[in-house]
Amino acid sequence: MKGLFVAHIRENQLVDSTFLVSVKNYGVTKGGNGYLILKLVDRSGEIEARIWERAEALGKGFEKNDFVRVRGQATPYQGKVQIRVTDITRVDDRSIAVEDFLPRSEFNAEAMEEELKMILRGMKNPYLLALAEAYFVDETFMDLFRRAPAGKSIHHSYLGGLLEHTLSLLKLILKVVENYRGIDVDLLLIGGFLHDSGKAYEFSFERAVEYTDRGQLLGHLVMEVEMVGEKIRSLPGFPEELAMLIKHMLISHHGSLEFGSPRLPQTLEAVILHYLDDLDGKIQSIQNLMEREAGLRWTSFHRGYGRNFYKGDGEKDIE
Repeated sequence: MKGLFVAHIRENQLVDSTFLVSVKNYGVTKGGNGYLILKLVDRSGEIEARIWERAEALGKGFEKNDFVRVRGQATPYQGKVQIRVTDITRVDDRSIAVEDFLPRSEFNAEAMEEELKMILRGMKNPYLLALAEAYFVDETFMDLFRRAPAGKSIHHSYLGGLLEHTLSLLKLILKVVENYRGIDVDLLLIGGFLHDSGKAYEFSFERAVEYTDRGQLLGHLVMEVEMVGEKIRSLPGFPEELAMLIKHMLISHHGSLEFGSPRLPQTLEAVILHYLDDLDGKIQSIQNLMEREAGLRWTSFHRGYGRNFYKGDGEKDIE
């Protein structure tokens, strides 16, 4: 059994529970003694830990990304709580329930998948409908797609996050296109569906969220363009220009060269996709920050956005 979760650890509390080691670094005190700096995680959050006594001996028994049983005491340190570890031992993976250690979407994956398919099956363009179905029948892809995170830390960085983000984006598209004329809604929807599809293969997420070798060397933009090219080649008569417009949305959706897009958005659909994708990611990450820091008028400083965010006297009702 998992026992105590990170979110429930309080100052001066005795700790005896299992965690995943996401960081393991060695340090040296001014007196020349070695110690270990750890970051321990479970689905509820992360906490720093220090091993001051027997650091070298204990450190030989586990590595980064191992599951470990930790015994010690939660102590205050620079305004935060960390664990002063007295004993730590590696735990056999077979005794672990992985869902205790990786956060996951609060929404039901099967329900999200059904809603996503319903939206896409409403497309009128027969080629785009066939393309969506080519992904739906790819069981390997769909299994990864429904379980994958949308990122390591920035937004939707939990199991099921990719599906949650993609569905949210499709729903945003349906709302926004009502306000503009001349938008190819079906093209925009397929772009929304596929814009991060490569992340299903960019990340591994069986214990910690890490980049795969392909993810490190190619990135999700390249992988999803390769994948959509393969799917399109399996569909007889697929229009060449339509294939080009889909690929353009995929490679340009980051919106700028500095953020990894080799081309800027140059169609109406690509521009809308970029801004709605950016909006959904930013709002989710800001709301997540507000929820993690309950009871405060302001959030802590967010490095990615270069600012704090104001919440006011009462807690915002964030659904």
